[in-house]
Amino acid sequence: MTRPFSLLLTLAACLAATPVLAAAPETAALLAHQAPLELNEASSAWILTSTALVLLMTLPGLALFYGGMVRRKNVIATIAHSTAAFAIVTVLWFAVGYSLSFGSSGPATNDFIGGLQAAFLNGVTPSTAHSLAPGLPEFLWVAYQLTFAIITPALIAGAFAERIKFSASILFFFLWHLLVYVPICHQVWGGGWMGSLGVLDFAGGAVVHVNAGVAGLVAALVLGPRHGFGRDNMAPHNLTLTAIGAGLLLVGWLGFNAGSAWAADGIAAVAAFNTILAAAAAAIGWTAVEWIDHKRPTLLGLLSGVVAGLVGITPAAGLVDPKGAFLIGVISGPACYAGAVWLKRALKYDDSLDAFGVHGVGGIVGALLTGVFATAAINPAGENANLLNQAIGLLAVIVWSGVGTWLILMVCKFTTGLRVEKEAEIEGLDYTQHGETIHP
Repeated sequence: MTRPFSLLLTLAACLAATPVLAAAPETAALLAHQAPLELNEASSAWILTSTALVLLMTLPGLALFYGGMVRRKNVIATIAHSTAAFAIVTVLWFAVGYSLSFGSSGPATNDFIGGLQAAFLNGVTPSTAHSLAPGLPEFLWVAYQLTFAIITPALIAGAFAERIKFSASILFFFLWHLLVYVPICHQVWGGGWMGSLGVLDFAGGAVVHVNAGVAGLVAALVLGPRHGFGRDNMAPHNLTLTAIGAGLLLVGWLGFNAGSAWAADGIAAVAAFNTILAAAAAAIGWTAVEWIDHKRPTLLGLLSGVVAGLVGITPAAGLVDPKGAFLIGVISGPACYAGAVWLKRALKYDDSLDAFGVHGVGGIVGALLTGVFATAAINPAGENANLLNQAIGLLAVIVWSGVGTWLILMVCKFTTGLRVEKEAEIEGLDYTQHGETIHP
């Protein structure tokens, strides 16, 4: 048995032992996160729809968006990353991820990580609700939050595409979900110290995008550039796939942002409009800068601008008015262009599909501008918004994600190994890693 799979089996055995802890007699008394369900049917219907929309963002949305941007010989391997992230994170979320993110850690909530009382969804029934979403069945809350956990590591794959071993990506997703995503999710959204401090992250600017973007940058630096980077033609092989993926991301993002109101209400409505507006404004901003810089606009630039605006508005979607959303979009487009083009060119690192340039930079810009434009006129939570708290939260996420990602990559390096052999990379990961090709 190979080392990576031995390690995975060991970790799985550890997870399997958790129901013993979760099934203690006092468990029911410790499930402070639960409450009797008073069903809000309209909100439940909207979050059911949003769950489907956000799941659509990963498969097939992100899979096609990334799959179209790589070279023809790496399409299957790239789509496999999104698929693997879906499978691994879903099982982990059921086992311990949900409990560690949103479950109570006992009589007092832990500021850094939740507890295991809800491991394997112990105590979650059709008649329970989470205190953060009292009108929703808790199973629906579990499913909706799962979709955010799925897409976050899938975003990171854009940074190490076309050169990582598939076995390394599996181990990376497994460890990164538990050691990086789950703690940050708890600290911001699940009752941890960042949420208590007043850090505002309406739909995942820090938890999802900054977290994934920083991890992507670290991964790109650790793995090093692809063979031929800066010399060979590494242009996208099929922008039609990328355009379809971007369209699915745009539609799915309405569930991502408007669904994060956790209700079918006015805040969800303004979040939906802000999402569309910011995406359009950022597409114009990115394209304007690209037109000046490269003397011509590109479809890839327009699509990248749309995603940059979606990322930028995510932390602010239900906290700002449309004027604030427009400004966030206008700023996010050029800022992400600078991160994806100028910064990468200056520092000569190979972030294959600009995970940091778009998600890291866009998330940072959006999170900071949330502290500037959030208003109580849209959402009472915006009353105490300030730039200092946002900056503190961002710094914490950057450090936790950066250090945690580096440590996980070192574990992968000395177990599975990180990169495929040079010859395998040149031939393409589709065939050398999976024995498949898009054109037989």
